[in-house]
Amino acid sequence: MSFPKNLPLEDVFASIADGLFTVDTDWNITYFNESAERITGIGVEEALGRKCWDVFRSSLCDGQCAIGQCIEKDVRIVNKSIFIIKADGTKLPVSISASPLTNADGEVIGGVETFRDLTEIQTMRKKVKDLYRFENIVGHSPALEKIFRILPQVSASPATTLLLGQTGTGKELFARAIHNLSHRKDGPFVAVNCGALPENLLESELFGYKAGAFTDARTDKPGRLEMAEGGTIFLDEIGDLPVSLQVKLLRFLQERTYEPLGGVKSVQSDVRIVAATNRDLEQRVADGRFRQDLFYRLNVVTMKLPTLTERREDIPVLVDHFVEESNAIQGKAITGVSEDVMQLLMRHDFPGNIRELENILEYAFILCPSGFIQIEHLPEYLHPSGAGNGGSSGLYGTMEEIKCRAAKYTLMRNNGKRMATCRELKISKDTLRRMLTRCPEGE
Repeated sequence: MSFPKNLPLEDVFASIADGLFTVDTDWNITYFNESAERITGIGVEEALGRKCWDVFRSSLCDGQCAIGQCIEKDVRIVNKSIFIIKADGTKLPVSISASPLTNADGEVIGGVETFRDLTEIQTMRKKVKDLYRFENIVGHSPALEKIFRILPQVSASPATTLLLGQTGTGKELFARAIHNLSHRKDGPFVAVNCGALPENLLESELFGYKAGAFTDARTDKPGRLEMAEGGTIFLDEIGDLPVSLQVKLLRFLQERTYEPLGGVKSVQSDVRIVAATNRDLEQRVADGRFRQDLFYRLNVVTMKLPTLTERREDIPVLVDHFVEESNAIQGKAITGVSEDVMQLLMRHDFPGNIRELENILEYAFILCPSGFIQIEHLPEYLHPSGAGNGGSSGLYGTMEEIKCRAAKYTLMRNNGKRMATCRELKISKDTLRRMLTRCPEGE
């Protein structure tokens, strides 16, 4: 970085609102402006001549020094979020920019760094956080507010509700909100994943069974419908329900009765159904894989949940929410994500929607010891150098699917050598075999 000759630089530096300081190649502070003094609480005379890490004690002073990278690699750093330690010992979140400082001959003679106090921004985020939360659903985008406006009326209705949305859009969260806002809120909320259980188990899970219904049925077992009596049952992935069970579910929706497996008497039930799917049910009806009459029974009230790309305005709020949640669970004190990480997340397509964002931050929490999450803490497929790989190792989908992709990707990278794959993943051969066996088709 160089400046025009005869420019009164000290007057310019003194007038800016951002803190600014310069160092020589030995890391001694050679200039410290008035804003730097005001923001840090450290006087100019106290700062001049001291090593920069003794003055700032920032979250990057552990070998990832921003101004050091600028001097050594002759690069610039813009808007990197970190924290520094003020004179009174308190942590201060700041956004920094740094550049090498050169003389008239182009030789690097030190570095210059500016920093901006982010305290007001952090405080503002905390104040508005609760304004962007509705029944544990976080966000304030127009796409989400449209749903918020009708959610109380939908919840007050006894009608069967169908939630349509891609994987990871939070269908169960919306189903719980419908239950919590209804007159059934004091009753149970029971969730069943129709795509996770084989057909023979799913029938007994839903409707229960009587003693003697099959070989191991020594006593009666209540089904999920009985457990949800007086409340709400959430049938997730309803599009994967086997045709034989579609008939029984249709009867329940029509008559509000069902028969446990091995039973001879119909059981009357008072349960509201909220169903959800990421499938195109109309197409499945056309293909003969879903009953048309059941589709019409489920499709009384339909709510289409937006993808994360349709509600990008919610990403910063969701990030704050997940960071706060992970801090509480893991006992960490992560401040948040840096500005360049936030910009990267705002540009990402998120094929796995909110679940992918949550998984990304969970991964980052493993690598980030404290302070702000930086780009180097993110999964490799999000790094700028790996942005063109299409997210082949992306953290979207269920945790089982993520493990499956990781196993297959590592196996491929090791040219099919299972022992090398096991060593890299630090798992046994049996564990790798089970992971690959459980991989869905196409994964």
